[in-house]
Amino acid sequence: HPPLDPRRHRLSLNTKSKKPSTFHEFARSTNDAWDIDDEEDDGMFSLKQPSSSPVQSRSMPHTQESISTNLVLDRLDDESGPANGRVIKSCSDAQLNVNAARSTLQKQHSLPVRPVIPLVARISDQNASGAPPMTVREKTRLDKFKQLLASPNTDLEELRKHSWSGIPREVRPVTWRLLSGYLPANRERRDLVLQRKREEYFGFIEQYYNSRTDENHRDTYRQIHIDIPRTNPLIPLFQQPLVQEVFERILFIWAIRHPASGYVQGINDLVTPFFVVFLSEFVEEDVENFEMASLPLDTQRNIEADSFWCMSKLLDGIQDNYTFAQPGIQIKVKALEELVSRIDEDVHVHFQKCEVEYLQFAFRWMNNLLMRELPLRCTIRLWDTYQAESEGFSHFHLYVCAAFLIKWRKEILSMLDFQSLLMLLQNLPTIHWGNEEVGLLLAEAYRLKYMFADAPSHYKR
Repeated sequence: HPPLDPRRHRLSLNTKSKKPSTFHEFARSTNDAWDIDDEEDDGMFSLKQPSSSPVQSRSMPHTQESISTNLVLDRLDDESGPANGRVIKSCSDAQLNVNAARSTLQKQHSLPVRPVIPLVARISDQNASGAPPMTVREKTRLDKFKQLLASPNTDLEELRKHSWSGIPREVRPVTWRLLSGYLPANRERRDLVLQRKREEYFGFIEQYYNSRTDENHRDTYRQIHIDIPRTNPLIPLFQQPLVQEVFERILFIWAIRHPASGYVQGINDLVTPFFVVFLSEFVEEDVENFEMASLPLDTQRNIEADSFWCMSKLLDGIQDNYTFAQPGIQIKVKALEELVSRIDEDVHVHFQKCEVEYLQFAFRWMNNLLMRELPLRCTIRLWDTYQAESEGFSHFHLYVCAAFLIKWRKEILSMLDFQSLLMLLQNLPTIHWGNEEVGLLLAEAYRLKYMFADAPSHYKR
């Protein structure tokens, strides 16, 4: 790698420089892990590699092309060296293989391709290894869901029980509408309810949306307009003007109808899972690159209205997270601190030694429901369980956060100062996560809930 240029990275190479000793000093010297500056545009689609220091991770990006090339060359080097008694190839043969590999890769990269989607931005709800053929067990689960949904009155308790361990993609949209309380359990009433609620939403648009330029609402709309392009910036779908206009309408109408809280940064993230799930009804694959304008206008309107109502149902249960001073988040972060102090005292004491406050990293975990820490595909899987759980978003989320923190205990204990520890907590390496990792996280969260939820005195000193 070229030597680090201090002018570009605004970093001093003087090893005796004083490290930030407070959170405010640290916050002024770093950016949010998901913010994308102009300087970082070239590395937007690079794969994130774990590193031992924040300087290395920010100054040495690896492109997908260089990684692929290195993997091929490493494999050829392995074949050209002595191993397990194989015949050693000559240097000239090895060089020919290397040159051939480079030529092949160059040809592959010269072909026209669709925009490269970084792994963190892939929405497919399968693991990173790809979507395997449906197993017998998965087909049986899908058939059970279809049977429940086709009954005249869907048994919601039975639906929640089956949804806890994940909802098949084919039936996720209607299942989410039911579990969120947007659709009635009675099948005959569903079409009428959908028609009425969709008309009601667009009635709100006609009534309120033109007021976005009024003096009373100008600041709210301006903040929404600023935040929307920052929502999932790596996914082309969310950079389409048509999609951004949909999000602006949803968030503005919600803010107008909920004056106690209004719009708060972070709420914009909560629209995306619903939008993607309801869009997936009409897209077979590659949702990340789908052109929203190719859908009929009525379909676009239905996706928008359903996303609004389901997001509203979610926020009804956690609105104290977004009222003045955000008391709900303050309470949850304090509860997380008490819980961690009981289940892993070493981690808790380590935070105290490094002078790291839970609010400095866990505020975002509560405000955005871990959406900034996990790929969107993982959030969708997580929300399958949240909607199946009683008070999943408001109560079970606490135990998921505790399990998520303890998952990284080894890495946390290896960081010996404030800056490196907080950088780790703001850039946890979940880029390769899929269904399996989320399933393990939820199982540990359920164990913690079983131990502590019904006996809160267990985690209070």
